[in-house]
Amino acid sequence: MGCIIKPLVTEKMNAATEKLSNRFGFVVLPQASKLEIKKEIEELYNVTVLDVNTINYMGKSKSRYTRKGYTKGRTNAFKKAIVTLKEGETIDFYSNI
Repeated sequence: MGCIIKPLVTEKMNAATEKLSNRFGFVVLPQASKLEIKKEIEELYNVTVLDVNTINYMGKSKSRYTRKGYTKGRTNAFKKAIVTLKEGETIDFYSNI
């Protein structure tokens, strides 16, 4: 278990949630399957999951010129899951703050 890393709370995901109030995003482990993601979200948040869409993001190469010279690096690759819940159900990420 433990395939969910963190919920996605970004401006883009918040806009999508406002448009369709039953969709939420999560960053998950790259080897997690849709069935594992569905099962874990249903257990953690006590909701009914109708659909899970996954997206694999590749790490991007970044470079910049600094005082010490030219530096190169890479951002991390990750997998994102967009979960559609049953109509009328919601997840409150801010409840335990």
